[in-house]
Amino acid sequence: MAEDGARPAPVPGHAAIIMDGNGRWARQRGLPREAGHREGARSVRDIVRACREWGVRALTLYAFSWQNWDRPSAEVEALMGLLAEFLADEREEILTNQIRLHAIGRLHRIPAPVRTLLDALMAESAGNQGMILTLALSYGGRESIVDAVNHRLASGFRHDTPAPVTEEELTGLLPTGILPPVDLVIRTSGELRVSNFLLWECAYAEFFFTPTLWPDFRRAELRAVFEDFSGRQRRYGQVSPPSR
Repeated sequence: MAEDGARPAPVPGHAAIIMDGNGRWARQRGLPREAGHREGARSVRDIVRACREWGVRALTLYAFSWQNWDRPSAEVEALMGLLAEFLADEREEILTNQIRLHAIGRLHRIPAPVRTLLDALMAESAGNQGMILTLALSYGGRESIVDAVNHRLASGFRHDTPAPVTEEELTGLLPTGILPPVDLVIRTSGELRVSNFLLWECAYAEFFFTPTLWPDFRRAELRAVFEDFSGRQRRYGQVSPPSR
């Protein structure tokens, strides 16, 4: 295995991560859930830096689902506080390293002070040409598709016989339309499901499930996942070429 400082080859163009296990990490240590979320934020910083250094074009992190609003209010408040800290603390690094910050989801539910920070950093970094860092916030894959269809209904059905929706059009209507196709989806904590994440976008993605809890998932394990990915043969529904 290569040293941590060297770039794995090849890396996925677009990696997406379901960051799971903060609560279990805290419970195993007799700590409050907030401690797990805070340690998980450290993993976010390390993984973002590794992906940027290794040449990943896009990284999408499932930070807060639409269903997460149903969690206890104290936990939701703590998560929003950590998001605000991340946006403030990482602003300089994001701008200096030409990272473009993007967010997907029903962002109207994000508390106004946090939304202000998010919108400002997205605007400041909009012209950056490096990696696109997408935060899935107040996000759900089904909800995203529904919102795209409703947008089409509101703006596109102006005739008695509307044109059929095409795959390309729907892709463009989704908030992920500016991103390259998802190549690899990683889920931590040992759970074997996608949990309503990028349902349209990950149609031909590779999946990697690791038992490692998110607060323990750092660049060394990410490297191992990328090395596994590099050995896979992606056929996109076609047959493999004949062996020589």
